[in-house]
Amino acid sequence: MSGAALGLEIVFVFFLALFLLHRYGDFKKQHRLVIVGTLLAWYLCFLIVFILPLDVSTTIYNRCRHAAANSSPPENNSTAIVTPVPSQHPCFKPWSYIPDGIMPIFWRVVYWTSQFLTWILLPFMQSYARSGGFSITGKIKTALIENAIYYGTYLLIFGAFLIYVAVNPRLHLEWNQLQTIGIAAANTWGLFLLVLLLGYGLVEIPRSYWNGAKRGYLLMKTYFKAAKLMTEKADAEENLEDVMEEVRKVNESIKYNHPLRKCVDTILKKCPTEYQEKMGRNMDDYEDFDEKHNTYPSEKSLVKLHKQVIYSVQRHRRTQVQWQILLEQAFYLEDVAKNETSATHQFVHTFQSPEPENRFIQYFYNPTVEWYWECLLRPWFYRILAVVLSIFSVIVVWSECTFFSTTPVLSLFAVFIQLAERTYNYIYIEIACFLSIFFLSICVYSTVFRIRVFNYYYLASHHQTDAYSLLFSGMLFCRLTPPLCLNFLGLTHMDSSISHKNTQPTAYTSIMGSMKVLSFIADGFYIYYPMLVVILCIATYFSLGTRCLNLLGFQQFMGDNDMTSDLVDEGKELIRRGKI
Repeated sequence: MSGAALGLEIVFVFFLALFLLHRYGDFKKQHRLVIVGTLLAWYLCFLIVFILPLDVSTTIYNRCRHAAANSSPPENNSTAIVTPVPSQHPCFKPWSYIPDGIMPIFWRVVYWTSQFLTWILLPFMQSYARSGGFSITGKIKTALIENAIYYGTYLLIFGAFLIYVAVNPRLHLEWNQLQTIGIAAANTWGLFLLVLLLGYGLVEIPRSYWNGAKRGYLLMKTYFKAAKLMTEKADAEENLEDVMEEVRKVNESIKYNHPLRKCVDTILKKCPTEYQEKMGRNMDDYEDFDEKHNTYPSEKSLVKLHKQVIYSVQRHRRTQVQWQILLEQAFYLEDVAKNETSATHQFVHTFQSPEPENRFIQYFYNPTVEWYWECLLRPWFYRILAVVLSIFSVIVVWSECTFFSTTPVLSLFAVFIQLAERTYNYIYIEIACFLSIFFLSICVYSTVFRIRVFNYYYLASHHQTDAYSLLFSGMLFCRLTPPLCLNFLGLTHMDSSISHKNTQPTAYTSIMGSMKVLSFIADGFYIYYPMLVVILCIATYFSLGTRCLNLLGFQQFMGDNDMTSDLVDEGKELIRRGKI
């Protein structure tokens, strides 16, 4: 089985990343480079999370093996009777053991590839995908110009640092130390954002399941979303009309024999079909544009218009799809509310799905099973799950505030791993590590999927996420995952800089280098900054961020707010009209 676990997880994680990307992206309409870049970024980040427990178990086995070798009695040729010492190191090889030399190479390839993606390639691809250029050369030029300041800032900081090292005779940094400084800088930026997202997810995820178990809560929230989405939908339709009016004017002014006509045709192809039919150009018009003194749009203005068309069409299509999905969700939740008082214990749908269901699903998930699950079991399941997740959150918060203490060991993650390490129960070690880092990842990654920065960054399911948001999510994942894993290793005291033990480090820690080069980061920021998660959890629990957004005019769902009640009533009326 040597190396088999690594191979199986590599394949499994690839299909997991592909499945999630298919849910949010659109393989048919989006550029292949966008799909490949995002898939690679998500895949590498998920891979780090899944493979790290194998690295931990392999490291514990190697420590045991080295300890057993060092404790072996020396050879003695004397005839004295030597009492055999019982073995205190039952070092049996774990089923998932990865041979020496594989993990360091694997981590180097994964880490540096993800860093190249997040700091260089994906920002360039973002600008390229958002560009309104009509040629590959034009899009590349636009992307380079937009990223000039971005890349120039990095070069300026790195150049200033090299000059400082060169003129300071006390500093003699080698290449490995420079590499460690670069890794530390990237991880510091990632840890700063990581704690913010983690503090939100630790509270919001358990609370969302607890609130989901309340009768009528999901339905009220769906009504609220319907009112907000209708406003966004109307705004998207109005914006599309305005942009299409601009396209119509350009289409009428630039005839077929104009040099920029190809650009106009490219813009028309991005317009919805009904608008293309309305703006069908007049092929019988042979007027010579050179003999007229009309004012024609410049290529630069057409590039800007092309960019606006792409954005407005995508936004309009996304709101249309989301509205249909929200209607179906509201209808189903209303059915749940009606069926809760059913005496027949048979779930009755107001509207039957137009698509025929699978016979296997119809047999096992019949109306009776559906009633018991939706009206009886699911609320209790959500409550139990919320309690379990809350316990995990408390453990994380406690460990984040105490993981620097090695005598006594206060971090519960470290306690669990050290107890398993004494008996070399590798299965338990890998399960405990996986559940721990998986929960941390869910808290961070789910926040990335939930947050929305106006209309610039928004991960919408059902294939409605634009290229810019997909690439931006890949950048965030690549920047958050390395510090997330280092934080996990610190919580479990597998990081020697935290445990202060002269033991063999994990392969992942070894490629990060020794942080002693920057002691103020290793002994200061990395240890004390994660404690901020306590304040962030308290702020999230009392919904301080939501209340601030409400004060600024961004309506958020709050049960004790008059504006929320008005929007719920408005959404309820919109859903009622949607049934007609």
